[in-house]
Amino acid sequence: DFFVFLFSGLIGRSWAMVFAAGGFKVKLYDIAQQQLTSALENIRKQMKEMEKSGFLKGALSAEQQLALISVCTDLKAAVEGATFIQECTPENLELKKKIFGQLDLIVGDNVVLSSSTSCLLPSKLFTGLKHVKQCIVSHPVNPPYFVPLVEIVPHPETDPSTTEKTYALMKKIGQSPVKLNREIEGFVLNRLQYAVISEAWRLVDDGVVSPTDLDLVMSDGLGMRYAFIGPLETMHLNAEGVSNYCERYAEGMKLVLNTFGPVPEFSGETVQKINQALSEKIPVVPKVLDARRKWRDECLTGLAKLKTQMKSN
Repeated sequence: DFFVFLFSGLIGRSWAMVFAAGGFKVKLYDIAQQQLTSALENIRKQMKEMEKSGFLKGALSAEQQLALISVCTDLKAAVEGATFIQECTPENLELKKKIFGQLDLIVGDNVVLSSSTSCLLPSKLFTGLKHVKQCIVSHPVNPPYFVPLVEIVPHPETDPSTTEKTYALMKKIGQSPVKLNREIEGFVLNRLQYAVISEAWRLVDDGVVSPTDLDLVMSDGLGMRYAFIGPLETMHLNAEGVSNYCERYAEGMKLVLNTFGPVPEFSGETVQKINQALSEKIPVVPKVLDARRKWRDECLTGLAKLKTQMKSN
């Protein structure tokens, strides 16, 4: 088996690293050789750094994992004999449709055609393709190397075996796949994320809390709990089961939920207010932002390690 990742941007590189960590042969495809050369350099650097700090995933050494990754600038040659193809182009419907249209003409009947899209619906991406039964969305969470969730979203015509194969494969490489039974705008992760963002925005907009304190409520409050268990299990544990939670708290929840305001415009004064607060903490300078992202990834790596350890206890 080998796996092809189309386009060597951040997501393509991350996917390649996740699969190589799982011991799989990986091919990275891109239009320009220069892109691929710098992608490989970037992967090598990251793997070596993680090996040094003890955060490299998988049983193989960095060199062994790097040996599993090859590159290709010819689409036909890249996909020949592949069992799984993951498209990682920018979030642009026309571009993605063009790529899947090209793939549709050259692939056989056994390969899974998967997209990394975070918001484009499978019915928009795959409708009309000859191989639509083999098409699926596998949406990773950025950065996929440290955050294991993958949302698997079928097209209405996707064959159940395509979903099963994709789910099993994601499990095998150590990710945490979830299956959506049907497509829906924003899938699940972004719907939950946007619900949090919009209420956060309203609370700041209404002057209830400062942007900095709002983030603290999540990072040192809800987020700590949600790092290990979800909102439904939280309900279950915070009473004598979910039914009991609803008996106790349904009226209070509805009372609060009915006070939620309309969907924010995400513009005007509130943008400036939030931007200013965050820019004071993290100035919008490439060097500073990159350092903070690196710190975030280190935190996520440490958390991922802790989660693994907690699960095995």
